[in-house]
Amino acid sequence: QVQLVESGGGLVQAGGSLRLSCAASGLTFSRYVMGWFRQTPGKERDLVAAINWSGGSRDYADSVKGRFTISRDNAKNTVYLQMNSLKPEDTAVYYCAATQAPTVPSTTRRYNHWGQGTQVTVSS
Repeated sequence: QVQLVESGGGLVQAGGSLRLSCAASGLTFSRYVMGWFRQTPGKERDLVAAINWSGGSRDYADSVKGRFTISRDNAKNTVYLQMNSLKPEDTAVYYCAATQAPTVPSTTRRYNHWGQGTQVTVSS
């Protein structure tokens, strides 16, 4: 069965950095588009960043452009989210997701595999 396991979340002060990792198993990782989403209570789960199979195409939410970087290592079946210059509004549960879509979708409904989430808390 497919399993996505996020790690690297935690508490950090505003302006700090965190690196999230998502280890995938049970799938042919290089064939999947990978995405990071985040969700806060009372709000929908929204795209943070996504990356295609080769890593040559990326998509970011406007709110994180210039601060976050998504990358992948197909040899390690792992996708990363480097988060710099963190702001309190970045506080959320971050989810790793996977899809075999031919493009890089930005909506949750297009992703069919999900991790359990990891909490990121940014203090003022």
